[in-house]
Amino acid sequence: MTSTAQPPPSGAQAAHPEHLGHVIFIAAAAAMGGFLFGYDSAVINGAVEAIRHRYDIGSAALAQVIAIALIGCAIGAATAGRIADRIGRIRCMQISAVLFTVSAIGSALPFALYDLAFWRIVGGFAIGMASVIGPAYIAEVAPAAYRGRLGSFQQAAIVTGIAVSQLVNWGILNAAGGDQRGEVMGLEAWQVMLGVMVVPAVIYGLLSFAIPESPRFLISAGRDQRAREVLREVEGDRIDLDARVAEIKHAMRSEHKSVFKDLLGGTFLFKPIVWIGIGLSVFQQFVGINVAFYYSSTLWQSVGVDPTDSFLYSFTTSIINIIGTVIAMIFVDRIGRRPLALIGSVGMVIGLALEAWAFSFDLVDGKLPATQGWVALIAAHVFVLFFALSWGVVVWVFLGEMFPNKLRAAALGVAAAAQWIANWAITASFPSLADWNLSVTYVIYTLFAALSIPFVLKFVKETKGKTLEEMG
Repeated sequence: MTSTAQPPPSGAQAAHPEHLGHVIFIAAAAAMGGFLFGYDSAVINGAVEAIRHRYDIGSAALAQVIAIALIGCAIGAATAGRIADRIGRIRCMQISAVLFTVSAIGSALPFALYDLAFWRIVGGFAIGMASVIGPAYIAEVAPAAYRGRLGSFQQAAIVTGIAVSQLVNWGILNAAGGDQRGEVMGLEAWQVMLGVMVVPAVIYGLLSFAIPESPRFLISAGRDQRAREVLREVEGDRIDLDARVAEIKHAMRSEHKSVFKDLLGGTFLFKPIVWIGIGLSVFQQFVGINVAFYYSSTLWQSVGVDPTDSFLYSFTTSIINIIGTVIAMIFVDRIGRRPLALIGSVGMVIGLALEAWAFSFDLVDGKLPATQGWVALIAAHVFVLFFALSWGVVVWVFLGEMFPNKLRAAALGVAAAAQWIANWAITASFPSLADWNLSVTYVIYTLFAALSIPFVLKFVKETKGKTLEEMG
């Protein structure tokens, strides 16, 4: 996608835009894609063991079915920018909504394992599109003074989607008598869990008709008058609309549409700033956060927790995730992105190390000893809390702000694709690693959390309070 919308001249930047409520609605509607991102990513948590039993597959094959959606995510993330530049951000959202809907229906009614895998790829493509379009659109529409907080709507929507999916899964499981393959509405419980996503997908599609196109895209398409109308909607009546349009045009003329080759250079293929973006994306995933959302029910059941309780713990973890995200939204524009990332890394090291310690003990009667069981449960919540109040939000904000204008679109696509590939690597490897040694698996995640600290200290620069032009 082309560079995000430029802020108004500093003198015209109101502390409280007249139409801030409308801007919040627009950002929230766009972030509905983030809700589906979270919902579709995490809803599979409730179906993992049922899929294993229904299709009689081992851990390696199961991991591929769970993780294969992430390949679609990577492709969707890498191509969304170009699609949005051609047909607009809103049309891109609408395509994503259709794909979410189709994927939900197909996943709920699979003919065979390969069929389920195909629909998960389709849903993954939609997630990948949403992961790029949402933050970029919000950054283009939001007034600069509120960009960080409005940008964090994407992560807030993601964690809300995760929480709702776990609550829905828990409710459906109880309706099925605690059996993931029990009958609900004429289908097995896990099928209903996957199919319910049709509801938010349709809502997302409808909301996309209620929000305006990005001023940047409108100007690029020669629709200056409509761009003025949108700018008045989101920045109030006090700004000089002609000056704002001229400013955006000037910025667009001074940049070219970034392509992959623009990222090349430096010692190791890419420019250093691109590697920093890739590094942020990879560290965000290599701490193992999505194990907590894709496999938590299976994880707790593997150490002796009752299935219904394991679903409840998945839900409480997702609530902690929301709390952490709210904390991040409050502080991301106050103390900055970099300090939050460092605080989060330290907290994650502690939580993950305690989990590794607890899982190192042998099971007694199929369960962890009481002390270790409680430590594992509390530490898992601590880990998720510190991730959510830091890396869960600041990475998305960093990726929307850190790249120079001439690189932003292509670099954001590469960084987002790297994030999905890293997510796939963790998701595909966890079942087999857990079968081998669960404690060592968590030691690996702990090491990545620890390594993220010197990475941030040495390579990551603060972007708080800077305009997008100041990034280069």
